[in-house]
Amino acid sequence: MWETITQHLESVTGHSLGTPQIRSTGGGSINQGYRLEFADQSYFVKLNRATQVEMFQAEARGLDDIAATQTIRVPRALCWGSTGQSAYLALEWLDLGGNHLKGWQEMGRQLARLHRSSHSAHGFGWSQNNTIGSTPQPNDWEHDWVKFWSDRRIGYQLQLGQRNGGHFPHGKALMAAIPTLLANHTPKSCLVHGDLWSGNAALTPSGEPVIFDPAPYYGDREVDLAMTELFGTFPSAFYQGYNLEWELEPGYTQRKELYNLYHLLNHFNLFGGSYESSANRTIDRLLSNL
Repeated sequence: MWETITQHLESVTGHSLGTPQIRSTGGGSINQGYRLEFADQSYFVKLNRATQVEMFQAEARGLDDIAATQTIRVPRALCWGSTGQSAYLALEWLDLGGNHLKGWQEMGRQLARLHRSSHSAHGFGWSQNNTIGSTPQPNDWEHDWVKFWSDRRIGYQLQLGQRNGGHFPHGKALMAAIPTLLANHTPKSCLVHGDLWSGNAALTPSGEPVIFDPAPYYGDREVDLAMTELFGTFPSAFYQGYNLEWELEPGYTQRKELYNLYHLLNHFNLFGGSYESSANRTIDRLLSNL
């Protein structure tokens, strides 16, 4: 397997690489991650089952789309494919772990520039389906944001959750309330990261912002900001930087719960457990605020 991946890297980089040292880095709960260290270069390689090669292709495409905006750094996707029982995605290796307040403020500014500089005439969605974690994420185009969020995001996850044995007694009422919860909100379609929690954003040692592991589509910019607050929050400098570049609109604090419900439902569908009760508490809060 590693020989095949090395040969693929050699073909796309045009360099003879030799035999790598392979170090496990961990890949989160979805993938396995490895650092391939050659004499003068390192690469990051993700592995999953061979059936997941389309997931890696979509991730590479998403990284390319974000990179094309020239607003915020992402690791370059170099090659992907399958060999034997494994699918792989090889990326540029970036040293991370910086912790500079100015860097976090700049990350906020750069994320706002990503959102502000991108738009699709097709409305909301993306040119292909991708995944959120390993869950399919449907991205068929829709000009109406309320319908997109209702059908492609919350409704899809609720249906999947019910098939997975979840019990969401007020799910239908929540679906009926989405037009009210998003009333008078007409967002611009922006290219969003789609899965922007603290594990998918970091600084280089010099303080340069980097985002990675995207699940992108054209949506409301607020979905990215909302997720940064779901599992803890980013440093306050991040939000200051974002608002300096593009201030959030009134009503965001109410909408963010509806946007983060998508991720709570998805975490139930991926991992089960207490995420069912977390999702139900969020649904009940949203309905009680009408």
